[in-house]
Parts: sequence; C-alpha cells; structure tokens
Amino acid sequence: MSRKKLPFVHFEWTPDIAYVVGLLVTDGCLSKDGRHINMRSAEPVLLATFKKCLNLKNKIGYTEGQRGYRVQFGNVQFYNWLLNIGLFPAKTHTIGEIKIPDKFFRDFLRGHLDGDGNITRYKDTYNTYKGRRYTSNRLFVRFISASKSHIVWLRTKISELAGVNGALIKEWRPEANRVPIWEIKFAKKASINLLEWIYYQPQLPSLQRKRALAMRALSELQNEKRKAYTMIET
Repeated sequence: MSRKKLPFVHFEWTPDIAYVVGLLVTDGCLSKDGRHINMRSAEPVLLATFKKCLNLKNKIGYTEGQRGYRVQFGNVQFYNWLLNIGLFPAKTHTIGEIKIPDKFFRDFLRGHLDGDGNITRYKDTYNTYKGRRYTSNRLFVRFISASKSHIVWLRTKISELAGVNGALIKEWRPEANRVPIWEIKFAKKASINLLEWIYYQPQLPSLQRKRALAMRALSELQNEKRKAYTMIET
C-alpha cells in the first residue's frame, strides 16, 4: 500500500524562518529524495542557531573537508514549502528569485550574509594627496553566489527595500572548468546603511561573530569625522 500523501502546508513567515531560508539558500541543500534537508557550515555555533530557529533536536554531525559540520533532518512538508518558494536540489548555479515577503527580506538577507557573505573592515594608509598621507577606514559588505540570476535578483531587492546600491562583480576562478562567482559589493556609506537595516533589533538570529563586527563598525564609523592625515617628509 502506498503512503498517504501529506497535504501541502504554508509555513508562516517569521524573522526566524526568513533567516533560516537565507542560510539554506547559501549553505543548505535539498536532497533528491524529496524529504531531507541539509545545512552545512564551518561554524557549529551557526548550526546551533539554525536548529534553534526550527526547534530541531537533531545532532550536529561532522565530516572531513571544508564546512565539515552539518545538520540533516527530514520534513516532507517543509521540503515542499521550500520548493514552492524557490529552492530545489542542486541549486548552486541555477537558483533565482526567492518568494519571500518584503517584510521579512532583511531577516532573509541576514541569513544570506551569515552563510556566504562577509564584512570587511580595515585601515587604508596608502592614499596620498598634496604631500599628505591620509588614513581611511574602509568597510565593505559582500554577498556572494555562483548563480547570476540569483545575485541580480538579490541586488535589485536590496536596492528597492534598503535603498542602497552595490556593485555587481564577476570573478573567474582559476580552476579549470569552474563557473564564475558573482558578488555584490557595497562601499562604506552603503555598507553602514545596510548593516543598520539588517541588524534592526538586538535579539535576532544571527552569527554573533559577524554581528559583533557589524556593531563595532557602526559604532565607530557612523559619526566619523574628517579623515586624519600626516605630512609626508620630502
């Protein structure tokens, strides 16, 4: 006797669910069996947050290699809901738009950032002008994907909802027969505005390492005064 097909369930959008979807779009995988969902990360603390958002009891496993920590769980109805909003097996190079309400897009984006994005901050002391050497605080936020259609959609939504614009960059990988990586890169002012928008409340699911970096950058750069400089000896 065949199993009774489970009814389709529309899962309610919440900040936690939107964050989870952002993680799954970047570092997650839907198995081809129509049931199992996998989430991988190099940071077990991120997987602990993932589990908490979904109220999972599954153990965090480990396999050798890059991003060796993982959580796997089976849920046919959640799997089918993920298919309905735009995820699918073997999505890496072909994923496109995700059907997510605008209200929860920034929670999704925070998950995307914690999965395959990064925040870069450093001091640049190499700029010179009229005998003066300036020290500049640099800040960049990046979102990365191997799918052009997904990164173009993401860039458009960020512009529409957060009001900031980033550069679209195509990076070829040196390995033979490898597709390019696509990146949205935001400069300092846009990054500040975007981080404020993403971390809109203190108690939100996030990778605390990146959140702490974002909070330090916001604290020190939001009211930044004129750049310091030193005279160059001739």
